[in-house]
Amino acid sequence: MIIFRYLCREILSATTAVCVILLLVLMSGRFVKYLAKAVAGDMDSNSIFAMIGYRIPSFLELTLPLAFFLAVLLSFGRLYVQNEMSVLKACGVSERRLMGYTLIIAAVFALATGWLSLSISPSGMAKAEALFAAEKSRSELDKLMPKKFYSLSGGKGVTYAEAVTEDRELDEIFLAMTAGSDENSDRRLILVLADKGRQQQAENSSERYLVMESGYRIEGVPGQNDYQITRFEEYGSRLEDSQPSIRKAKTDAMDTRLLLGSSDPELQATLQWRLSIPLMVLVVTILAVPLSRTNNRQGRYGKLLPAIALYFTYLVALNGMRGALESGAIPIYVTLLPVHGLYLGIALLLLRSGAPKKSNAVVTDGEVAA
Repeated sequence: MIIFRYLCREILSATTAVCVILLLVLMSGRFVKYLAKAVAGDMDSNSIFAMIGYRIPSFLELTLPLAFFLAVLLSFGRLYVQNEMSVLKACGVSERRLMGYTLIIAAVFALATGWLSLSISPSGMAKAEALFAAEKSRSELDKLMPKKFYSLSGGKGVTYAEAVTEDRELDEIFLAMTAGSDENSDRRLILVLADKGRQQQAENSSERYLVMESGYRIEGVPGQNDYQITRFEEYGSRLEDSQPSIRKAKTDAMDTRLLLGSSDPELQATLQWRLSIPLMVLVVTILAVPLSRTNNRQGRYGKLLPAIALYFTYLVALNGMRGALESGAIPIYVTLLPVHGLYLGIALLLLRSGAPKKSNAVVTDGEVAA
């Protein structure tokens, strides 16, 4: 039990450190993407952290297998470099026994990863998709930011507001629109200047208007002197109807119970993928133990790069097989098990190739005879 606790502490500490680093990398990349959308007015800045929070389980689902794989490599590599492995073998603790200890820890991680992939991650993705759909349904006025020119949908013009209150009321509005066809030489320009503005929905209709108060409406053809200037107390401009999100619902956001009863190849492939994540944790653990064998000359990081390359070929193979199952190129009954079987076979070959060979030497009267 002392050896098990020691190995458990080494692997868990390394897994935590690697997982935190990988999670920060993924979250920072996603944060930059959402921040760019918020600056462009395509997303409410208050939704950024909520969106990232909903995506954290899916990030963990991807980072945990890699983090555990690297943790086993680093922990066992340190045992070899610092000759602790030689001491353990001299005390009767074989590599197979250490493998059993590691698989116990891996089973716990596999259960945690399975819980994430089958339950928590789809729920988070569904909430993120709902939030994304709500962002897409916002009107042009909802996306307007103070002291910034904003292009109207369809390239019909631009609008500007000096200030925007919490109730989405606008101060010192500038609105420029065009009327007429591009083919006509008399395409007219419409400028609206107003002190105040607000969004208002028409009765018994879904149409929304930007109602402006106390301003001027200027209409004319640029280059000609027949401008019409109208002063108004209240003026309404119809806003473009927000287009409902027509994006196909992601299968990754669907509840696992819906996937179980479906015959759709795409949904079945998604179910196979979710079941493959915890199985992958066990396979990469068996891969990591023989790949961690090293010596003082190579160092604990000597085989890290080829091991990571092998891991990513495993991940790419799973993704490729999933795509083939979704498209129907491969029958769904094939599942993703052949990929797991291939890399499990590689792991067993590596274990066997590096296993110490039994000696046939016989010691007699101080002499060694082969």
